[in-house]
Amino acid sequence: MSNQKKRNFQIEAFKHRVVMDPKYADKTWKILEHAIHEIYNHNASGLSFEELYRNAYNMVLHKFGEKLYSGLVATMTGHLKDIAKSVEAAHGGSFLDELNRKWNDHNKALQMIRDILMYMDRTYIPSTQKTPVHELGLNLWRENVIYSSQIRTRLLNTLLELVHSERTGEVVDRGIMRNITKMLMDLGPSVYGQEFENHFLQVSAEFYRVESQKFMESCDCGDYLKKAERRLNEEIDRVSHYLDPRTEKKITNVVEKEMIENQMLILIHMENSGLVHMLCDDKYEDLGRMYNLFRRVTDGLLKIREVMTSHIRESGKQLVTDPERLKDPVEFVQRLLDEKDKYDKIIDMAFNNDR
Repeated sequence: MSNQKKRNFQIEAFKHRVVMDPKYADKTWKILEHAIHEIYNHNASGLSFEELYRNAYNMVLHKFGEKLYSGLVATMTGHLKDIAKSVEAAHGGSFLDELNRKWNDHNKALQMIRDILMYMDRTYIPSTQKTPVHELGLNLWRENVIYSSQIRTRLLNTLLELVHSERTGEVVDRGIMRNITKMLMDLGPSVYGQEFENHFLQVSAEFYRVESQKFMESCDCGDYLKKAERRLNEEIDRVSHYLDPRTEKKITNVVEKEMIENQMLILIHMENSGLVHMLCDDKYEDLGRMYNLFRRVTDGLLKIREVMTSHIRESGKQLVTDPERLKDPVEFVQRLLDEKDKYDKIIDMAFNNDR
């Protein structure tokens, strides 16, 4: 018998012996299960990943893929339940830190486990239409940690409280906020939306509804517009630091609706500080701010144009009907030209030359 034939015979004999050993699957799974425990317990340095990969490969090869997969689910679930208890036990400000630390640990563990089970991921999982290892790890984290009855509401309330604190002038840890919201995004857009964004937008609408009323009672039009502009910029900045970029349009819509759209008619007609007052006193900065804010809402510029048109007509009418005009026609024409120059300058300097 040639050496090649002898080697093939030995391989076949080995395969046969493995399959015939009734305890093979249990023994091999115990080795892999122990490795998963060691990975989660930060003892992975002593493991032989090549050997573990080979064990997982042989289990799938010998039709024990289901045992391997179901064992993985059970073992990972057990560790995540322990992780959830550890996060639940964290007090005060350490709650988000603990959640973030455990999330990072889980991701590192998941990467190592996926490397060991690469063959199962590539062959057994597609053929059985099961969830791939990485996605499975995210799903199990979501179900056992994020959806834990002791974590879910606490997580939402903690995030919303930090946003509120920042809005009222306190300094918050934006780094931890970014890490936690990114975790929610990594678990899927629907998770970020359901567990944070939807609630964030609701409480934001209420916050700005109350604040706009407070400002309307204490500010003139110019000051109110400054505050609205600052709030809008703060929300854009907040998104850039720790929220999903897609949240920007939604939160700016909230601020625009509550602080500008719902108040614009009152602001335009505000006595001694509204639009007509700004036009008469050449308040270019205030007019520019009104233009930039009102253009963001439905019919905002239309309302400015209506009031401005009405005011110009009234001013022109006063000029035309002024009996003094007949005494000095040259001065009358000059006053008309001055009036035109005034509004050309306002359109150029305050309204972005938007004719």
